[in-house]
Amino acid sequence: MRLTSIHTYPVKGCHRLDHDDAFVHPWGLAGDRRWMVVDADGVGVTQRETTRLVGLHASVHPGGLTLRADGQPDLDVPEPADGEPVPVRTFRSRTFGVPALLAGPAADAWLGTLLGRPVRLVWLAQPTRHLAAEGREHDTGDQVSFADAYPLLLANAASLDVLNDWLAETGEEPVPMTRFRPNLVVSGAPAWAEDDWAGRPLRIGDRLFRAAGPCDRCVVTTTDQETGVRNKEPLRTLGRHRNVKQKLLFGLNLVPLDSGPLAVDAPIVITT
Repeated sequence: MRLTSIHTYPVKGCHRLDHDDAFVHPWGLAGDRRWMVVDADGVGVTQRETTRLVGLHASVHPGGLTLRADGQPDLDVPEPADGEPVPVRTFRSRTFGVPALLAGPAADAWLGTLLGRPVRLVWLAQPTRHLAAEGREHDTGDQVSFADAYPLLLANAASLDVLNDWLAETGEEPVPMTRFRPNLVVSGAPAWAEDDWAGRPLRIGDRLFRAAGPCDRCVVTTTDQETGVRNKEPLRTLGRHRNVKQKLLFGLNLVPLDSGPLAVDAPIVITT
């Protein structure tokens, strides 16, 4: 088994960045989801609410972020150096917020034009817990970015091949891996092998991770990540074949157990 691709999403919900290598932190990959668009109540705005976010291209540079979108001028946004933190939540249902710093009116106006609604951009200066530990067998610990639940998401190329075979059987078009917005993609493993990795340590190159269980998928997987067009697949097919306790499963959540560089083509070893 080998690591075949690495991806980050600098602003939660934005278009992906593809990498040959990345640095692994306890909270996730460097530059991954440290920024989030929020509404007036401080709740994250994601592709669940608006597919316009697929048109947001964000790149990280030392000390800040550059925002790009068709029809708008590029905007450089510095990491907020001061100001009063505001509590934000990744989901409206979350019972507690985490402190984040406001990026400022220029970024808010730029994103408001793109999304067609009043929003604010915030930066997570200190990755921290934003999901209660209760009821989770393999918890994240106390450091995580603005990711939904876990620091990283791994996907298996062979599992996507089987899913696309299921889609073809019903006359549907195949979907690319980008629909599932993974951080890491692996090849060389049998389809659905990742189901058996939960709770086990795995080494990717020189980095050690804990497999924290399968990922429950949402409507974002039905959104074309290049155009923003949304339909019913592959969620409908996952519902027929991968419905476990009312959760539609694809991918594996990971928690880093150490820090350091990680590169494409690294070997992957699952331990007991």
